[in-house]
Amino acid sequence: MSLHRLTKITIGVPDVDETAKYYTEFGLTPTDSGFATADGGEQLELRQSRQRRLLTLGIGADDPDDLGRITASLARLDVESRIDGDRLCTKDPVTGLDVVVSVAPRLRQDPPEPVAYNQPGTIRRANTRAPGIDREPPVRPRKLGHVVFGSTDQAATQRFFTEGLGFKVSDEAPGLAAFMRCSTDHHNVLVQQAPVSFLHHTSWEVDDVDEVGRGATAMLRGHPERHTWGLGRHYIGSNFFWYLRDPAGNFSEYYSDIDCILEDQLWEPRVVAGEKSLYAWGPPPPPSFLAPEDLAELMTDAHDGA
Repeated sequence: MSLHRLTKITIGVPDVDETAKYYTEFGLTPTDSGFATADGGEQLELRQSRQRRLLTLGIGADDPDDLGRITASLARLDVESRIDGDRLCTKDPVTGLDVVVSVAPRLRQDPPEPVAYNQPGTIRRANTRAPGIDREPPVRPRKLGHVVFGSTDQAATQRFFTEGLGFKVSDEAPGLAAFMRCSTDHHNVLVQQAPVSFLHHTSWEVDDVDEVGRGATAMLRGHPERHTWGLGRHYIGSNFFWYLRDPAGNFSEYYSDIDCILEDQLWEPRVVAGEKSLYAWGPPPPPSFLAPEDLAELMTDAHDGA
C-alpha cells in the first residue's frame, strides 16, 4: 500500500485553551503549533471554531507518483484536487472535510519491553510483581491511530476514501459504518452514517492494556465527568479501549493491541452486525456514546449555516 499512516489532524473547538489543557493531560506533548505523540511527531492541532468539528485530516504517502494516482482516481469521482509540491489537497464533498495527502516518511516505532504474564500452567513472572503496577511515568500516546466521524451519506464518503484516496475496507457494520485503513492497522478512518457531519472520536495508541488503564485513571482523577466508556475490548479491530470526553465534547480513546493486516490476501473482511459491531466484552456503551448529547445542537448549527 502506497499510503502508510495518518500524519496529522486539525480539530476546531470553541475554547482552544481549555481543550489544549485536556490533551496535555492526556499525554500529548505541546509544540509551537500543536501537540506531538511519542513516535508520530506533531499529530494534533487545535483551532478556534464556533462548534466542534474535524477540520483537516492528513495522510502519508510514499512518493510523488502516489499523488498523481490519487488525482486521477478523484477525477473519476468528479472530485477536485490540487497538487502543491509534495502535497495533494482535496475535500470530501459530503462532509466538507479537508484532506491533505503528503509525501512523508513511514513511521518507525521501537517496541516496548515485552511483558510477562502468568497463566494457568505457565509461570512467566515468578517471584516478582507485575510491572504494570509499579509504572510511574505519565502515559504518553505513541501515535494517532484512527479517527471516527459521521457523514450524512456514509456510502459516498466511503467511496471518496476507497475509490478516490486508496483506502481499503477491513470490516463493515451494515448500515452503520465502514472500517477503512491506509496502513497495516485494522482501521485508520471509520465513517458512520449520521444525521450531521461531526467528529465522533480520535484514537491514540499506547503500549498495552496497563497503559490504557493507567492513562484513563489519571485523566479521571478529579474529573469523573470525563469518563465515557471502558475498560473493554472491541470485536472489530480487537483492541482494548477506554473512551474519555474532551471539553469540546469530542471523545478521545486510549487503545492497545489492535489487529494488524500485513498481507491483504490473508485478511477476510467481515460484515459484523449487532453488539459485536461495538464490543466483545466490557460495560455496554452509554447512550451518549452512540448519540452524543450535543448532536441536536450540531444539527441545528449545520442547518443555520446552510
